[in-house]
Amino acid sequence: MFVLGIDPGLSRCGYAAIATGEGHRLSMVALGVLTTPVGSAVPSRLAELRTDLATLIAELRPEVVVVEHVFFQSNRRTAMSVAQASGLALAEAAAAGCEVVQYTSNEVKLAICGYGAATKAQVSKLVQVRLGLAAPPKPADAADAAALAICHLTSAPLRARVAAAVRR
Repeated sequence: MFVLGIDPGLSRCGYAAIATGEGHRLSMVALGVLTTPVGSAVPSRLAELRTDLATLIAELRPEVVVVEHVFFQSNRRTAMSVAQASGLALAEAAAAGCEVVQYTSNEVKLAICGYGAATKAQVSKLVQVRLGLAAPPKPADAADAAALAICHLTSAPLRARVAAAVRR
C-alpha cells in the first residue's frame, strides 16, 4: 500500500509518502512541507496551497491520502486556517480518486506510541524507529504527516477485517 499523510496547515502543511514493501516493511518515499507566504491574502494562500496539493498528489499518485482530523483547537484563528487547509486536502485527494481517511491526533498517538497523550518528541522518535531513519524526521509538520501515514498503514488491515466481519 502507498499512503500520503497530510498534516494540514495554511502556513505549513506537512506531507509524508510511505509505502509498504516486502514483509510489510515501511519505507519513506517523500517527506516535506508545503508553505504559503504569511503576508499574502488568505484566498491567494489557499489557491497556492490547493495547487501545491494537487501537484503533490498527481506526482506521487498515492492509493490512500490520510489527513489529520481537526478535533480541537483553542486558537480560533489557527483552527480556521487548519480547517481550510484540511478541506483543500480532502477535496484534492477525493478529486484525484484516492481513498481518503482521517484520524485525530490522539488516534495517531495511540497507534504510533500506544499512548493517546504522547508528546510530539515521542511520536517523532517512534516514527524514526518505525522507518529506520538515522534521526527523527524534521520539521515537526512532516513528522506528524509521517505518523498519520504510519497510523493508517498499521491500522488498515484491522479496519478491513472489521469491515468484512460487519458485512457478514
